[in-house]
Amino acid sequence: MAPTNSPVARNVSLGERLLFEKSAPGKRGMELPPLDVPSVDVAHALGAENARDGVDGFPEVSEIEVIRHFTRLSTWNYAIDLGMYPLGSCTMKYNPRVNEFVARLEGLATEHPLQPAELSQGCLRILRTLELFLLEVTGMDAITLQPCAGAQGEYAGIAMIRAYLASRGNPRKKVLVPDSAHGTNPATAVTAGYEVRNIRSDSTGRIDIGHLAECVDEDVAALMVTNPNTLGIFERDIAEAAELLHARGALLYMDGANMNALAGVARPGDFGVDVMHMNLHKTFSTPHGGGGPGAGPVAVEKRLEPFLPTPVLVEKPDGRLGWDRNRPKSIGRLRAFYGNFGVLVRALAYALAYGPGMVEATRDAVLNANYIRKKLEGVYDLPYEQPCMHEVVFSDARQKKHGVNTMDIAKRLIDYGFHPYTTAFPLIVPGALMIEPTESESREELDRFVEAMRSIAAEAAENPELVKSAPHSARIGRLDEVGAARKPVLRWKPQ
Repeated sequence: MAPTNSPVARNVSLGERLLFEKSAPGKRGMELPPLDVPSVDVAHALGAENARDGVDGFPEVSEIEVIRHFTRLSTWNYAIDLGMYPLGSCTMKYNPRVNEFVARLEGLATEHPLQPAELSQGCLRILRTLELFLLEVTGMDAITLQPCAGAQGEYAGIAMIRAYLASRGNPRKKVLVPDSAHGTNPATAVTAGYEVRNIRSDSTGRIDIGHLAECVDEDVAALMVTNPNTLGIFERDIAEAAELLHARGALLYMDGANMNALAGVARPGDFGVDVMHMNLHKTFSTPHGGGGPGAGPVAVEKRLEPFLPTPVLVEKPDGRLGWDRNRPKSIGRLRAFYGNFGVLVRALAYALAYGPGMVEATRDAVLNANYIRKKLEGVYDLPYEQPCMHEVVFSDARQKKHGVNTMDIAKRLIDYGFHPYTTAFPLIVPGALMIEPTESESREELDRFVEAMRSIAAEAAENPELVKSAPHSARIGRLDEVGAARKPVLRWKPQ
């Protein structure tokens, strides 16, 4: 039932049991050298209640069983090295190997995050060079690299807005969030102590400026706008929105998670943005998945510079770099260490490798998304027909006539050897299919993806049960995802 051109269908690797199930008493896969330090009575040193002789149920397996176990499991993983990740809003691009090489260099990979500044001038120079690059790309005035993810960057940005407004006598009460924003935006606003008011989109998928004008009053602290928004559409009225907010004492926050569509082409600071975060692990290349690692630097215009989280990297008169912790207006420290250094190194390596070519990468990302939009137009419903930016959003309206929804299509895509796209998001498009090819993909790969999507659309019309029961060639069938989310089983127990 799987397509013959599917790499998954041809996969002949074996199934695999857990190491616990392979275990047998007396097996050993290693031989430890004799202790070269005096033995210690652990029970005496720690207390008998805190010591144990062994771990009950710990698997006992041979070396070859361990090697084959993890090698086989590795063949089950989908990866960017195998094929395209069309996940919308995630920017799952290829990560050049030179970035990984640089991040592993001795003196970078081995430095302790709390090493004194006088011993870390090289590492601090890397951070400062990256700061200057990001300020140039964004058109902003000051920056912190401390946040370890986009969501933490969002919180830092809104916390700075709140501190700035409080210093003027009124932190205000509300944050406006468009219905096309990322879901973390309203969560951030609430966490920072604000009420959230929704701003609707117009018929083009952009912010309804008239509705925004009605909502901006003396209680509004900021508008949080994702640009390009989650429909993959550029907010062309953003400068007008900034003027409207500023005239009433409010600020403009930009979610920069989609900077892959702007880098080197448009600078948020030039169209009135006051605060923004960037997801370096999306736009500037780091393995992205599994909840980390990440980096969410926050750039601000000059009014907000005193409120940056501490410490702030500064250059001293003698040219040496150090940390400024004496900042009375700061929102404080966000985390124990200053940023995820390895991610920041990779981002700078990416930037230096591309140089002016980053503009071309941005244009390729936009071109690839529009190529898919045009190739699938008329096959899948396109709620907003104007050209998109880095991602395109379809809906399952045509396929629903046959009882097939976006989740079914995504599961069937696995049978064709592709990772699924983002399903059912953004929420303003019922049954959304959100696709972001990034600049990494060649026309040949895009054509393979388009052909798979066209084939699935044909199957949905001719044999909908085939699609509704997919995947068929994966090692496991369709899971109860609701049950898994509500009642997760987090540990294995022997039967």
